[in-house]
Amino acid sequence: MTDLNEPLAAGENPRAEPLRGKAKAVRAKPRGNGGAATRKRALPEAKLLEFAELLFFAYRDFTRDPDAILADFGFGRAHHRVLHFVNRHSGLRVADLLDILTITKQSLSRVLKQLIDQGYIVQQAGSADRRERLLFPTERGRALAERLAAPQIARLAEALKAAGPGSEAVLRRFLESMVNAEERPKVSSIMASPVPHEAGSKGDG
Repeated sequence: MTDLNEPLAAGENPRAEPLRGKAKAVRAKPRGNGGAATRKRALPEAKLLEFAELLFFAYRDFTRDPDAILADFGFGRAHHRVLHFVNRHSGLRVADLLDILTITKQSLSRVLKQLIDQGYIVQQAGSADRRERLLFPTERGRALAERLAAPQIARLAEALKAAGPGSEAVLRRFLESMVNAEERPKVSSIMASPVPHEAGSKGDG
């Protein structure tokens, strides 16, 4: 079994050549400094695939608990994502939500209509531009968003504790690096935005 704890060498190229080509290159070179240089290259594809597989299992279990809660309401992960961002960024524009979720306007409209009709989200016109549609969570929406987040927060807290000192900074760097480089400033801006809730109380039932 490949050792998952082997550190990634500094300065290596993440876009490593295919394993088959690399194996031929290693056999062609004599032992010595050339071999050491080869070992400092990016992680083998097989090991990266192990991490990709582990990421799949982690995401599977990260979403398992909220999925079970959503099923009781007849909702799915699309509803969860919409509710999460509207609750975290109250007053979010529909146009911005489309950009965040990268889904079609038709798909968002269907999910959003269900959440609005069932009293989880309210939609209001913008004060500066009446054509803008701003989204706010209701009390009911905030309660569901918090219920969905609770098991995920607990899982993250336990995982960080098990990972040991310094894991929070490492995890943040890893997750930020997984985001496309051109999207990182936008993601940072979204995460840094305030989350007021005042306007949403108008639609509470």
